[in-house]
Amino acid sequence: MSNAWKSYQEQHQDRFLNEMMDLLRIPSISAKSEHKDDMIRCAEAVQKSLLEAGCTRADVLPTAGYPVVYGERIIDANKPTVLVYGHYDVQPPEPLELWHSGPFEPVIKDGKVFARGSADDKGQFYMHVKALEVMDKTGTLCTNIKFLIEGEEEVGSPNLAAFVSANKELLKADVILISDSAMLSLDNPSLDTGVRGLSYIEVEVTGANRDLHSGTYGGAVANPITLLAQMIASCHDADNHITIPGFYDDVVEATEEERALINRAPFNEAEYKAELGINALWGEKGYSTYERTGIRPTIEVNGIWGGYTGEGAKTVLPSKAFAKISARLVPNQSSEKITEKLLQYFQSKAPAGVTVKASLHHGGEPYMTPIDSRGYKAASKAIETTFGKTPIPVRGGGSIPICSILEKELGIKIVFMGFGLDNDNLHSPNEKYNIENYNKGIETIPYFHKYFAEN
Repeated sequence: MSNAWKSYQEQHQDRFLNEMMDLLRIPSISAKSEHKDDMIRCAEAVQKSLLEAGCTRADVLPTAGYPVVYGERIIDANKPTVLVYGHYDVQPPEPLELWHSGPFEPVIKDGKVFARGSADDKGQFYMHVKALEVMDKTGTLCTNIKFLIEGEEEVGSPNLAAFVSANKELLKADVILISDSAMLSLDNPSLDTGVRGLSYIEVEVTGANRDLHSGTYGGAVANPITLLAQMIASCHDADNHITIPGFYDDVVEATEEERALINRAPFNEAEYKAELGINALWGEKGYSTYERTGIRPTIEVNGIWGGYTGEGAKTVLPSKAFAKISARLVPNQSSEKITEKLLQYFQSKAPAGVTVKASLHHGGEPYMTPIDSRGYKAASKAIETTFGKTPIPVRGGGSIPICSILEKELGIKIVFMGFGLDNDNLHSPNEKYNIENYNKGIETIPYFHKYFAEN
């Protein structure tokens, strides 16, 4: 079986790569309405690829927003069913001037594919499509496979919950397999045991009824940018501990055993800083870098603007200032509760001279998967088979908002089996995906199906 898989993959490896790159050329940006036609085109391309890979059914199904692509290959109703989740939408590519090549013109450099969506998540879900082809063409498929590829993950999956609730029978499965995360490295493979939740808000601070001359009015009228900056700065104390009242109330503290397991992963601080071009790390006192990005909640400013930002100088005292702010949440924190605390905090901090408006963008719940589950054991054994090492269990720092809803609606556990890397520039210019990781994923995924079917 393994020899047949390896032989088929090697024979078609170039085509597998080119097909993935074709998908990357479609600018499927769900956040921008001008890309509506591109979103539909991408969904149809995914549908076509599923049928060509071996699905006997693949449909583009409507939601209140962008469509879901559903595919299936059912070989035996008595065999276990694996539901593969992924998303075909991508983040906006801005700032464009920081890309060294077009974000939707994939190029290969140093063994990596550079393009928006390469690691998040087109390249990763496409591994599963090609893994199906490998198993189908070699006559070795041992599970039923279903695909749920959505088009709104990057905007918070606002319509997927209703779709899942209305299609429970269609999506019925024994496990959900997701590759929308990262591993530590090819030398130190890991499996995520969970992802953080998300609360995303926008804050608007308004001062005078128009932009003012900063010489005539400066010193007499409140500057919204200055006051917004002060409010944001007040969210952390000197130890980078979050100061918002009640923020940590529901946090489930990681055990000493879990912290020791997380810190077992090798970490080279000098390389980490050099790769990012920084001279010091920053974070909550008392925790390691891996703990800060996995088991601890955070607050970050994702964007801030106001006043004059064009070329040259314009001496204005701005009327308005804005910021987009997100909190990453850990087990037992509720995105609804944290959102309310964030909104109340910024509204309560409004000093005299300005008004503050705070509003929700979207949110999602944290999710944990047990390492003693049938699915996790199958994933661990699959990685050990192809990597020659038992994967290290770690918590992912990102968020997949739909996870808790999928488990609640379908009653099954999720397994995170990501093959990306933390430095793949997700959501940043020059997003990339290592070709070696892509190929390793296609090599490893069939073993997951084999071991899951055997348990």
